[in-house]
Amino acid sequence: QVQLVESGGGLVQAGGSLRLSCAASGIIFSIHTMGWYRQAPGKQRELVASISSGGSTNYADSVKGRFTISRDNAKNTVYLQMNSLKPEDTTVYYCNAQSPAFIYVYWGQGTQVTVSS
Repeated sequence: QVQLVESGGGLVQAGGSLRLSCAASGIIFSIHTMGWYRQAPGKQRELVASISSGGSTNYADSVKGRFTISRDNAKNTVYLQMNSLKPEDTTVYYCNAQSPAFIYVYWGQGTQVTVSS
């Protein structure tokens, strides 16, 4: 059974930082592309950042220079370091795992991030 368990969300003031973690089980973590997505109410889920099995990263323009995605294959965990947080970053963040050739896609349950102004 595949599980992606997020943690690290919470309430922070604008300009502050949070680090999200996603612990994966039930998959061969090292071969999966891992990502973080977010979805505001009434909007489509959007990619925040992703990291390939080889370590290549991709970021949404809105978070470039502020967020950093990383992975620890020994711990089967992907991280999202979020700095200089803005109120518009407030939403639920979801961990995502994609198998090679994107045959399988898995989602975590989501973690709430709230940034107060």
